Amino acid sequence: MNTHYLDRLFSPRGIAVFGASEEKNSVGRRVFENLLNGDFSGPVYAINPKHKKVLSQPCFARIADTPRAIDLAVIATPAATVPDIIHQCGEHGVSAAIIITAGFSEGQGQGSGLEKTLVAVAERYQMQLLGPNCLGLIRPSIGMNATFSKNTALPGQLALISQSGALCTAILDWACANNVGFSTIVSLGNAADIDFGDLLDFLAQDPKTQSILLYVEGIRDARSFMSGLRIASRMKPVVVIKAGRHQAASEAAITHTGAMIGGDDVFNAALKRAGVVRANTIQQLFAAAEILATQSRTSGRRLAIVTNGGGLGVMATDRAVDLNIELAQLSADTLATLNKSLPPQWSQRNPVDILGDAPPERYQHAVTACLADDNVDGVLVMLSPQAMTDPDACAQAVIDAQKGQKKPVLACWMGQDLIANAHKLFASHHLPSFTNPESSVEAFSGLARFHDNQQLLMQVPGPLATHSAPDVEGARLIIESVLSEGRHSLSTTESRALLKAFNIPVSFSIQCDSANSALVAAESLGYPVVMKISSPSIIHKTEVGGVRLNINNAPAVRTVYNELLEQVHVNQGNPYATHVTVEPMYITPSGRELLVGANRDPVFGTAIVFGAGGIKVEVLQDRAIALPPLNHFLAERLISETKISGLLGEFRNLPPINRQALIQVLLRVSEMVCELPELLSLDINPLIADEKGVMALDARIEVGHQPAGINHYDHLAIHPYPNHLITLAQLPDGSNITIRPIRPEDALIEQDFFRKLSAQSRYFRFMQRLNELTQDMLIRFTQLDYSRELALIAVTEIDDDEIEVGVARYIMNPDGKSCEFALVVADDWQHRGIGSRLMKALIASARQQGFMQMNGEILTSNINMQRLAEELGFVLSKDPSDPGIRLASKSLVS
Repeated sequence: MNTHYLDRLFSPRGIAVFGASEEKNSVGRRVFENLLNGDFSGPVYAINPKHKKVLSQPCFARIADTPRAIDLAVIATPAATVPDIIHQCGEHGVSAAIIITAGFSEGQGQGSGLEKTLVAVAERYQMQLLGPNCLGLIRPSIGMNATFSKNTALPGQLALISQSGALCTAILDWACANNVGFSTIVSLGNAADIDFGDLLDFLAQDPKTQSILLYVEGIRDARSFMSGLRIASRMKPVVVIKAGRHQAASEAAITHTGAMIGGDDVFNAALKRAGVVRANTIQQLFAAAEILATQSRTSGRRLAIVTNGGGLGVMATDRAVDLNIELAQLSADTLATLNKSLPPQWSQRNPVDILGDAPPERYQHAVTACLADDNVDGVLVMLSPQAMTDPDACAQAVIDAQKGQKKPVLACWMGQDLIANAHKLFASHHLPSFTNPESSVEAFSGLARFHDNQQLLMQVPGPLATHSAPDVEGARLIIESVLSEGRHSLSTTESRALLKAFNIPVSFSIQCDSANSALVAAESLGYPVVMKISSPSIIHKTEVGGVRLNINNAPAVRTVYNELLEQVHVNQGNPYATHVTVEPMYITPSGRELLVGANRDPVFGTAIVFGAGGIKVEVLQDRAIALPPLNHFLAERLISETKISGLLGEFRNLPPINRQALIQVLLRVSEMVCELPELLSLDINPLIADEKGVMALDARIEVGHQPAGINHYDHLAIHPYPNHLITLAQLPDGSNITIRPIRPEDALIEQDFFRKLSAQSRYFRFMQRLNELTQDMLIRFTQLDYSRELALIAVTEIDDDEIEVGVARYIMNPDGKSCEFALVVADDWQHRGIGSRLMKALIASARQQGFMQMNGEILTSNINMQRLAEELGFVLSKDPSDPGIRLASKSLVS
C-alpha cells in the first residue's frame, strides 16, 4: 500500500546474475564477484548453462532451477539472448532487471528493434528494466554492488544518477579517495524503461537519501524528467551537471545514449523552473551538494567577506562579480560594532580585512557582527596561514560565531599542511569549507541560485491570465486556414491578426498588391509611413533590403513599392514576394527595441524568449528563456535576467517604460503558446516599449500540424494549473462549496483538514495509524505535476476563512495508462454528497487526461466507501494477498 514500484530494484530479496562465469575480466564474473564480496544478506545465484560452479558457488542453467525467490536479475549476456532471458524472469516472478549488455539503441541504433522487443516483454510481466548498456546499481546500505566497477561506494546520503557508466566509475574512484559516501549510485545507460523521472520519484521518498546528483547527456521524456525533478527538489536538494553544452559535445552525447539533446539555454531554463542547481564541473557538483546538504540556506545574494589578507578578499570579490553576487553594504551599526573590536587599520568596508595578525577573537567578533546585519545574507570567512596565525583556533572561533545562526557561513582556509586539521574541524561541525576563494564564492552562488530557483518552483500559473479573455477560437481558425493551404508561415496580416486575437498591441498595416493600392493605403494612414516586403518565404526582411522607413510623400510610395519588388525579385531571386505592406511610421523618442518570441525545443517543447530587439539581435545575443506557463512573478524574473533590463528604467534622459504593459505582452504570449499547440515559432521584433506602453511593429509566426491523439498541453514541459476544473456547487442543505485543484499554498489548510479528521477517517484513508502529516507528505500532497496526478479539494468559507472539507486525488500508475484514487471527507461534512461530487469530477478529469482505468484500495470495514464506489460504477473484488482490502476498478474508456 505504501511501497514504491522500484522498491524491489533497490531492496531485492534475492539476485540472479545471468552471464556469471569463471572467465577472468568478464563482465558477468565481475558483477557476481562484487555481489558476493558485499554485505548483501539475500541469496545471489549464478545463471549460466556452461558452468556447474562459478567462484565456488553453485551455478544454475535456468532461473527456474534456483531454490529461492528472486526479485532482481542482472544480465550480462549477448544482446540477442536478452529478450528470452527477460521472458524467463517474468515467468519466474522477477520484479526488476538490470541489463548491463550493450548493442541496443545506442550509437547508430542498430539494436533499436531488439530494445523495443525486450521492453515489450518486460511490460507483459510488469517488470522494471534498468539499462541496457549501463554500469549497474550500487546500494551501499544493503551491501549491494550490482555493477562491474572495480570500486564500490562508501555509505552516505548522496544519490548519484548518471547516464555515463564511465563517469560513475571515475566518481567512485574520486569519492573513495575523498571519503565521500553515497546512498545510491545508478547508471541509466539507454534508459529504455526506467528513466530519470522514475528514479527521482523514488529517491524523493528515500529516507537514506538527503541530496541528489544528476549527470545528464540527453533527455528522452521531458515531461517525466521535469515531473521527477520538481517532485524531488521540493523535498531535497538536486544538483545537475549536463554534458553536451556545445554542439560537438551534443553530437557525441547523442551517439553515446541515443537520447535527444535540446538547446542548452532551454535546458537551463527548465532546471530553474524545477528548483534545482546546475553545476559545470564535477568539483562544483559535489561542492554544491555538500553545502546544500548542510541545510544552510540564504534568502538573498548579499555576501559579506571576512579575511586576514587583502588579496584573498580581492580574488573573492572578482569571482562574486562574475557570478552576480552582491557585496553586502554593511550598515552604520555594523561598522560601529566592528570599529570597537577591530584595529583602526581594518578596511572600513566589505570585504572586512581584519589584518594578517588576526587572533581567533577578532575572527569571532567580525563574523558575529556581519551575521547580525540585516543587509547580509551570508558570510564567507577566509584565512591565509601567516606566522602569527593559529588556523585551528580561528576555525573554532568561526564555528562558535555561527552557532544558532540561520544565515550560511562558509570557510576558505588556504594552504595545505597547516590548515588540514582546521578543515576536519569544519567538517565535524558541518560548516562548508574550501581551499580557494573561487570555489567558496561559487558555493555561495549555488545557495543563492537554489533560493531563486525554489521560488520559481513554487509558481503554478494557469494557461490563461485573469485579465480579458483572448479569442482562442478565432486564432485557431486562422491557423487552420493556413495549414489547410499547405503553408506553415503566416503572412504579415495573418501574424498581426493572431497577435490581436490575444490582445497584444500591434501596429496597423495594409497589404497591397500594386503601387496604386500602396498609394491609397499611405494616404489613408497619413505620412510618414513604413513599407515592407510581404512574403512567407522571407524570414528577415532587412537582410534582403525589404524595409523602407520614413516615406513622406505620394511619389515616393510608388517608387519604393517598385524598388522593393525589383530588389527582392532581381537581386535576391525570390519569386514569391508579390506584396508590400504599408503601415504608419511609429515614432517615439524614448522607445526601446525589444524582442519577445517563442520556439519549439525538440526536448522541452515550447520556450518563451525575451531580450534586446532590432536588427542586431543575433549579434547582441542578449536574451533570457523561460518555460511556459508564465505568471507576473515569472515574467518579471524573465525580464530581469537580460542586460537590456537595465535600460528599461529611468536612464539618462529617458523615462522608464511602462513595465506592466511589457509584462502583459509576455503573459499574452504565454497564453498563445499554451492554447495553440500548433504554434511552432513566434518572433515579435521589434516590440517598441516606452512610458506609454508597448507596440509590436513586426511579427513572424510558424505553425505546424500536431500529432493525433496527444493531450492539450503535451507540447509543454510543465502542465499549467488546471483552471478549467474549478467549479462552484451548492449542497442540498444550501451550503456553498468550491471544488478546485490543490495548490502549493494550500499546505496550511490541508494540514488543518487532516488534524480535524477522526482517527477512523484517517485510518480509512491511509490504512495506518497516522497522527500528523509530515513536511514531506504535505509537499507531496500539495505540490503536484498536474499531468500525472491531481488532487481536487472541496473548500468553503467560514468566518472569512477558507476551510477544506474534502479531497479526492489520483496518481498515475507506472504503466502510464491507469491511475489510483483516494478520497476522504471531513467528518462533520460527510453524507452531504461531497464525496460523490469530488469523485465524479476526479473521474471526468482522469478520463480527459487519457487514463484508461482507475483503481483503488478500500478497507473491508469502510462500508460507506464501498457503497459509493459501486454507485460510481467501480467493480469491487477481493485482494488475494490481503483479506482486509477490497480492490476497486473502473474502466474510463467510453
